[in-house]
Amino acid sequence: MDDASFDAFYASSVRRLVSQLYVMTGDLAEAQDCVQEAFVRAWQHRGQLSVQGNPEGWVRSTAWRLAVSRWRRATATLRAYGRHGAAVEAPAPDRLDPDLADALRALVPEQRRALVLFYLCDLPVAEIAMETGIKPGTVRVQLSRGRTALAAALGAPDRTPLTDRLGTVTEAPHV
Repeated sequence: MDDASFDAFYASSVRRLVSQLYVMTGDLAEAQDCVQEAFVRAWQHRGQLSVQGNPEGWVRSTAWRLAVSRWRRATATLRAYGRHGAAVEAPAPDRLDPDLADALRALVPEQRRALVLFYLCDLPVAEIAMETGIKPGTVRVQLSRGRTALAAALGAPDRTPLTDRLGTVTEAPHV
């Protein structure tokens, strides 16, 4: 990918990627930082990225890995402070609907990621499997369990349309 193609790719996808990662993490500033760092890394490898390939998936995966690494570091730091008597609480995401943030936090990370990739990124199960490195059947299980858990947490146990709060119409299709 040449410089002009990369600039066009960045301009057309940065907002979408930040929005997607925001829903995955629940923290807008963290999503912006991770996506920006992922684009820096993509720029460094732009010669290997292909417009016909899936550069957006590459950036999204890289941003997600960065967010997970940062979260692990922050969690370890909080535990260290806790061991030494400091009462430190993790900050709650302040830019996400509190009910949705609580429901998403209650999901295991794999389910949360599968739901975001499926509903917000509009990725088919096969592409989610490629991007996450897991089998399509496992993606379907994560989607099903994630939908069920999210619907119950949001007070919709009959799996009616889950939420407009995710930013898209999310009528739960059967996978």
